Amino acid sequence: MSGQANGPSEDTRVLVVEDDRGIAESLERGLRQAGYAVEGVRTGRAALAAATPDVVLLDLGLPDIDGVEVCRRLRARSDAAIIAVTARGEEADRVVALDEGADDYLVKPFGLAELLARIRAVLRRRRPAEPELVRHGPLTLDPRTRQVSVDGRVVPLTPKEFGILECLAADPGRVVSRQQILERAWDAHWYGPTKVLDVHVAALRRKLGVPGLIETVYGHGFRLGAAGEPS
Repeated sequence: MSGQANGPSEDTRVLVVEDDRGIAESLERGLRQAGYAVEGVRTGRAALAAATPDVVLLDLGLPDIDGVEVCRRLRARSDAAIIAVTARGEEADRVVALDEGADDYLVKPFGLAELLARIRAVLRRRRPAEPELVRHGPLTLDPRTRQVSVDGRVVPLTPKEFGILECLAADPGRVVSRQQILERAWDAHWYGPTKVLDVHVAALRRKLGVPGLIETVYGHGFRLGAAGEPS
């Protein structure tokens, strides 16, 4: 197997379940060089007895328990990311493994670079990144806590007001149409009067207390503007 490591993995634990010693040692060596904490086992029973890892690379052709059954049991007790690694390339085999809880499927032979990319991808899906703080002028918006502050002063907002501001803050300076805001902050199938949006925007402006922060673009919608400018 060939490929280059793509940086540290912050001690992510990988369990390699592979009965072919040569393949297993090659995998384990490459993963350690990429910065992963690696444990290797050769049987399904050993895999089921191992400490719960972050990622399982699971050979489906194990000598004691069928790998699909190991996958099913692992998934029943763990939220580890499971990548089936096997010589079985038929669609039916892939479907069965995925239906039993595998997150991805790699057919031998494969390169180390592809394997590392697959691991990064399943970890991203399993561990979505925390939403980042949005800062725009005096405004700070935290999507995780749904807290808004202006110059360090916390501004209590209603859910609709927060939804409007979050929609605008996703891309400061870009004009967001009334319909886009209504679909985001109200409902994707909103058919009520758009005048309700003006009422909430007016209330939001009063609470924020920053002239020009929310600009009206007549005939189009709203956007976050340069604070201090008249709206």
